[in-house]
Amino acid sequence: MSPLGTEAQQVLEAVREAVPTLRRNGMETENRRWLVDENIELLEKAGVFRAAVPERFGGLDLPVADQAEILDTISRGCASMGWVSMVWISSAWIASLYPDRAQEEVFAGGSVRVSGGFTPSGTMTPVDGGYRLNGSWRFNTGVPGAQWNIHAAMVEHPDGRHEELFALVPTEDITIADDWDAFGASGTGSATSTAKDVFVPAHRVVDASVYDAATGDRWNAEVKGRNYSLLSYILATCAPVYMGIARSALALFTERVAGKAITYTNWTDQREHPHTQITVARAANRIAACDALSRDWLRVMQERADRGEQLTVEEKATVRGQVGYVVEAAKEAVQMLFDISSASTIMRGNHFQRAFRDISALSLHGLLTPTSSLEAHGRVLLGLEPGTDYI
Repeated sequence: MSPLGTEAQQVLEAVREAVPTLRRNGMETENRRWLVDENIELLEKAGVFRAAVPERFGGLDLPVADQAEILDTISRGCASMGWVSMVWISSAWIASLYPDRAQEEVFAGGSVRVSGGFTPSGTMTPVDGGYRLNGSWRFNTGVPGAQWNIHAAMVEHPDGRHEELFALVPTEDITIADDWDAFGASGTGSATSTAKDVFVPAHRVVDASVYDAATGDRWNAEVKGRNYSLLSYILATCAPVYMGIARSALALFTERVAGKAITYTNWTDQREHPHTQITVARAANRIAACDALSRDWLRVMQERADRGEQLTVEEKATVRGQVGYVVEAAKEAVQMLFDISSASTIMRGNHFQRAFRDISALSLHGLLTPTSSLEAHGRVLLGLEPGTDYI
């Protein structure tokens, strides 16, 4: 991976400084079931939400590897903040695939927070100048603090053909339920959003060609360097959240274990026990393996984008499978450390238990669950079709 550029390095340094605050605000974030205002403001000031905004609109337009490192670091402080930041950044990048007129509206402020409901649980009806959008989208991460939201919905054309479309609407046009109450990733505000007869102008609607970053009528359609394959890009920005949580858990464990006795034994310092030493090494090596895999797929993605090419099916399947492995391995690393932690770890004031619950919850995400991801990768390795469009 290439060294970070100057602007990315400045953002990263500001985020590193914010990590202790993000962590300190963890319990309040959970209790609110949404991000603490201070956390959002710190990252806004750092420039995080300009990361994927094109330069012509005042954004940083960072390469995906730089985005990933920033997201990893945020997640070391707060998994909920990391997950929401991932959604806001990656969805802002998706907005850069829309026609010019839509981009001018969304990116008018330079920094923008965009959320998205990508399960097509809504409908769109063609009307003069655009569409009428109706539906509800569950698990809409970050929508309480977003300025725009992307809604996946189905439209029935006059010829009877059904098509999945993606509508981009201001969040002020939708309603947000207070229905997010989860045991992990509690502060992500992944509430249900609902649109009722919302008019969406045609320039804010794109079709499934967005999956290959091939949407026309936009200034950057042929610009090299940032036209990644959509699903691979999304996966590549999700993975660092899991890695950041695992790194945080490892650091928290090693900070607390020094001088801690193993209760009801003669061991006065847990660090001296071989099982502790072996377990910590195994956890650290799992995290290091995840890091090595991520650096490889980020390199391939960037090389393809720099040449103006899309990833091959094999490369897309590799990204999905390896991200699935990262989710699995990162979760295992945290579980290993949790299993050799003292009973006080379960107290809500202990930051480690939050990392344990957060990664357990996020590992169940439908697109990222290891079983489905590894299946798609394995099928391609065996010369079969992926068995899914989501690669």
